[in-house]
Amino acid sequence: MNSYRQPGTIVTDHMFLVPLDHADPDGAQIEVFAREVVGAGKAGRAGDLPWLVYLQGGPGFAAQRPVGRENWLDRALKDYRVLLLDQRGTGRSSRITARSLAHLGSARKQADYLAHFRADSIVLDAELIRRELAGGDRWSVLGQSFGGFCAVTYLSFAPDGLREALITGGLPGLGTRAEDVYRLTYRICAQRNSAHYERYPDDIETVRRVAEYLASREVTMPGGERLTVEAFQAIGGPLGMSTGSHELHYLLENPFDDDGGLSDAFLWDLAGRISFHGAPLYAVLHEACYAQGAATRWAAQRVRAEFPEFDAAAALAAGAPVLFTGEMVYPWMTDLDPALAPLREAAEILANRDDWPPLYDPARLAANEVPAAAAVYFNDMYVPAAFSVATAAAIRGLKPWVTSEYEHDGVRVSNGRVLDRLIALNRGEA
Repeated sequence: MNSYRQPGTIVTDHMFLVPLDHADPDGAQIEVFAREVVGAGKAGRAGDLPWLVYLQGGPGFAAQRPVGRENWLDRALKDYRVLLLDQRGTGRSSRITARSLAHLGSARKQADYLAHFRADSIVLDAELIRRELAGGDRWSVLGQSFGGFCAVTYLSFAPDGLREALITGGLPGLGTRAEDVYRLTYRICAQRNSAHYERYPDDIETVRRVAEYLASREVTMPGGERLTVEAFQAIGGPLGMSTGSHELHYLLENPFDDDGGLSDAFLWDLAGRISFHGAPLYAVLHEACYAQGAATRWAAQRVRAEFPEFDAAAALAAGAPVLFTGEMVYPWMTDLDPALAPLREAAEILANRDDWPPLYDPARLAANEVPAAAAVYFNDMYVPAAFSVATAAAIRGLKPWVTSEYEHDGVRVSNGRVLDRLIALNRGEA
């Protein structure tokens, strides 16, 4: 263990060994990293504080790297000692990259390995860590977005480990297929595009000019990969966040050089937004995080055909606005992104896998006894509120808070107010 001080906190790093496959506990092992954060004023009695485990959104992203008591941590540290878990395959937890998978050999072996990095395995990792850190005592979980999916899996298969569950923007449909999710999120994404263009009408023409430029010639990114119209459209994910529309506007503010070509600064900025170099696991397992007993078969690509407003060529021909897509992963990304290209065959195998085990137990959730509260964001572009509300009703005793006050990143930008409301709901104070 390594401990150090930050402003207002004491931080301790922990590393654990867990089975790659929890059904084979004596088989291959991987490392899982977690960072303990305690308020400096409570360090002397940290052992008396209940644990709150933070389950990060994703899949495929490491937990936040804190600096002191920033955003929701300040509220959490008043009552808990917090464990920021790098979910398996992320951050310092046996991180997944094309290089780390190469030693496995065939694409089939890589896909079989990656299949162990979903919510069910993350929950079993947490249970092993709980027994070691908490001495078998129950602990609380805070699940943001995909972390909320993990929290519902936790309530389904290991509720005896939980003191309470707090979920923000992360109540999944219990039997929802990836196709069902995209049929709603494409619609919401189109609405977010309309709201963006209403706020920044000059962006309509700027986006058209960029799209026309890309459609008429081959453009190479600074890293050597091609920039297509579809790849340009794929930068719309932030439209579902509190400041995403404004950030997109500033990106589009000055994309061209004086000679009429796309500027190097613009292309470098796009490269950072388009590539999955920092989280390849997100791309290859994104649709699999919905899969239960059926193949996803690149659902986002298939469902996109049902929404012709996202067809850039048709929009350019008709003089209509070119729309950005949101949190969708497409098969062509494995061709264009150097970080994903070595995983192309494994991603294809995962997309066609049809024997995914269940992630939720509706019967167990219907009999739930763990105190639970969830923030459901009414206009959520990533986790549709319609599915979340239905799931809230299906989990016995769960207290939902449906709000349009915040976007999907509400727990991060609300200065602790979202977390405070959920804690109060579980305590019967709200």
